[in-house]
Amino acid sequence: MSTTQAPSFGTVVLDVDSTVSGIEGIDWLAARRGEATADRVRALTADAMRGAVPLEDVYGKRLSIIRPRREEIEALSRAYVDAVAPDCASVIHHLQQAGVQIVLVSGGLRPALIPLAMHLGVDLADLHAVNVRFDSGGAYVGFDAASPLTTTNGKRVVLETIALTGPVLAVGDGSTDVAMRDVADRFVGFTGFVRRDAVVAKADGTVSSFAELARLVLP
Repeated sequence: MSTTQAPSFGTVVLDVDSTVSGIEGIDWLAARRGEATADRVRALTADAMRGAVPLEDVYGKRLSIIRPRREEIEALSRAYVDAVAPDCASVIHHLQQAGVQIVLVSGGLRPALIPLAMHLGVDLADLHAVNVRFDSGGAYVGFDAASPLTTTNGKRVVLETIALTGPVLAVGDGSTDVAMRDVADRFVGFTGFVRRDAVVAKADGTVSSFAELARLVLP
């Protein structure tokens, strides 16, 4: 993989669930509550990711159903790392070596994503996700309902508020990622784990692997 030629993009913004890692974190937590709960939460997630309902209509509802404990979030963090996309870590390293800024923007739970960001070598200041609160015994108390990342257009809002080196390439698999297209120079759909036709139709292109993404950024 050559880095002698200047990168095509100064910043790559990555979604996490079903892009950087092959799991949907909220669905993973729901699976620990039994089949009925898992099916209910999975359906809500699917509706939001394909754009059938706004994310804000289901975000708090899913967490209220699951009420994840602190130790379950810690277990989820390990699952994220175990399910990292093939070549993802090495590609991120090569892009960073070439001077490309890597930013993770997720509607997932920040405490679960911190170990993943550290594993990938992404600065925690470049990890944008939703905080969650627990009581002294580790029981779920609530989440940051003020975070724009709990809404359908939240990723666009976040990108508008942080300093990014252009041109900016945004990458993701869901309808909430499509919102970044309005502020990024290019949006590509990631199809390595799941292909959502509604997302692909609105994307400027697709990539099915991180090796393919690397060739797009480092021609």
